Amino acid sequence: MNHPSPSGPEQRPDRTALVRVRVFDGRQLTEPRTVVLEGGVLSSETSTSGAQILDGDGMILLPGLIDAHVHLHGRDTLEQLCSYGVTTALDMATWPPQLLASLRRVTGLTDIRSAGTPAIGSGGPHSRIPGMAADAIVRSPQQAAEFVAAQVSAGVDYIKIVAEEPGAGGPDQQTMNALVAAAHTHGRLTVAHAATAGAYTMALDAGADVVTHIPLDRAIAQDDIARMSAAGRVAVPTLTMMEAAAAARPGAPAYHTAEQNVTALHRAGVPVLAGTDANTQPGAPAQVPHGRSLHHELELLVAAGLTTAEVLRAATAAPALHFGLRDRGAIAPGLRADLLLVDGDPLTDISATRNIRHIWCGGHAHTPASD
Repeated sequence: MNHPSPSGPEQRPDRTALVRVRVFDGRQLTEPRTVVLEGGVLSSETSTSGAQILDGDGMILLPGLIDAHVHLHGRDTLEQLCSYGVTTALDMATWPPQLLASLRRVTGLTDIRSAGTPAIGSGGPHSRIPGMAADAIVRSPQQAAEFVAAQVSAGVDYIKIVAEEPGAGGPDQQTMNALVAAAHTHGRLTVAHAATAGAYTMALDAGADVVTHIPLDRAIAQDDIARMSAAGRVAVPTLTMMEAAAAARPGAPAYHTAEQNVTALHRAGVPVLAGTDANTQPGAPAQVPHGRSLHHELELLVAAGLTTAEVLRAATAAPALHFGLRDRGAIAPGLRADLLLVDGDPLTDISATRNIRHIWCGGHAHTPASD
């Protein structure tokens, strides 16, 4: 495959033409075509005039990937995500606010949305994470409204609530209900952490919009699956984390329970998004590498019963839709130029997403990670 090369004396540095690329359109691959990037967005034109030209030679062009559950730790986090084609990351807890602010709108690197500080109970495992923000603990419905108002003032994009098994030290049901209600009053989605079946029920009782993680301990109740489907709730199962957590704890419930729960949700029509819980946080159940782990998550979702096309949408168009990111998630004129060019057909073998040859993040070209 040729590297970018001049097409004439009028070449423009902000204009790139990808020729002979097969585009994933959300369901299938197109015939080889030309895609033009200009000024950080995708152009409606297909002329290569004035553009740097890259010959894709029939390779596959995918929308930039979206990891629907990460934790940020610094600029190096963004660099690592970008190097694996993760051009958007939905952060599920980063503090203090000054750190989070420094990671927003970093030109040319992975773009983020964030929950900022999560809402946790005073006695659950999250209260014992080293360095956990003191203002994360929410003890009552009245405090719930104050917490949400403070987070909205800080500019968060959605509210993260950590649900624990009933009686295990997380927010009680009334407090969770109040957190969700306050978030909705402020026009914010709610994302509920729920790694056990009991916590899943609490999250649904509270009306959470998105439930992240998937129970390892037992099957999700059929009534809860039906409620999720009927209400249009969204699941981000983070199978990569659940697999790692099961392996890290002798005697822990088997991973296959988590996989079976994802299968059941998917069969019931519950939208499933790709998220990893990537983190380097001391005290977390397991540390999951940023960027690389999303490709493993896609493979685990295929093993759980999603088709390869569904899995690709779970990491592109679906999170863009459910989190209101209208300017990304697909390859279409006017959208952000978030792209990755891969060698191999991920609709035949999802592991082909690992074979990245080129990455563009907001139109900025990047070299893929070497592993």
